[in-house]
Amino acid sequence: MIERRSLKWPITLGVIMILLIVALTVGWVLLAVFGALQDQSFAPLYWTLLSVGTLFLVLVLVGVVMYLALSVKAINLNQRQSNFIDSVTHELKSPIASLKLCLQTMARRPLSPEQHEDFVRYMLEDVERLDNLINHLLDAARLEKTPQSGLLEEVRLDEVLQTCAAEVCLRHQRPMEAIDCRVEPCLISARHADLAMIFRNLLDNAAKYAGEPPDVSVTSHLASDGWIVTRVTDNGRGVPRSMRDQIFQRFVRLGMELERDKPGTGLGLHIVHTLVKRLGGQIRVQDPDTGSGTVFEVRLPGGRHVDSGSNLAERNPRLVSRAAD
Repeated sequence: MIERRSLKWPITLGVIMILLIVALTVGWVLLAVFGALQDQSFAPLYWTLLSVGTLFLVLVLVGVVMYLALSVKAINLNQRQSNFIDSVTHELKSPIASLKLCLQTMARRPLSPEQHEDFVRYMLEDVERLDNLINHLLDAARLEKTPQSGLLEEVRLDEVLQTCAAEVCLRHQRPMEAIDCRVEPCLISARHADLAMIFRNLLDNAAKYAGEPPDVSVTSHLASDGWIVTRVTDNGRGVPRSMRDQIFQRFVRLGMELERDKPGTGLGLHIVHTLVKRLGGQIRVQDPDTGSGTVFEVRLPGGRHVDSGSNLAERNPRLVSRAAD
């Protein structure tokens, strides 16, 4: 994916600067002519042209600075796109190569039932990896479109968080209690799919980059000002302070793309940041109170208290059946 409007401003700025330079050239020629005439009747016009020429010169200098800034931005974007291509290429080739090897092995020699079961599990994991990659690309493409209106619903955020935590545990093949959930029952007006996308990405990142042994938690409470504050914490290596604003940009990942030991595309946090902003919320990266790791704090407006009369099992039978499997 590329920035579709990346050429609009450079081209417009370039045309304006060319017109200003042409106007400056004509103006300086006229000034030279009027200056050579030494006629007092041309004095007002002379000073007018001199003032306009000076203004145009300042505008050209400003344009040069802006053009330089846009060029640097384009270079950074190209670098991020290059990292993105490397990442997607790796994410596509690795599971495809693994699937090919498994299928070739199963076709060439007989396997015991245990070996056959292992190969099927490996292939399902590779298919899941490809499916997650495609979903990330589709989600990022959907964010390019104008957000739909009139689709808000009353959502139990605590249930969304618990559902996302359970799905992440299933994906990473960890017990359901691997993610510590301490969430206060509360309601918020939003699209359920957007909330699930935000916190599934954050919890998946936390589980992926957590240390050994992994320590991942999610807490949520309704503040007195009506904002819902949700914190996703892990005990991984953390995010350098110099990168905390950049990691929400598209295609940005820490380190060199070909030297990473974790899969990813650099789109997850960009999706999270975009959706949080659309909901009128805020997201920031912090250090944990103790030890190493990262804390992603999401603040969303318009929260309301709700009684926890119905439990998660009653409202999410599909999740319970998946967990039981």
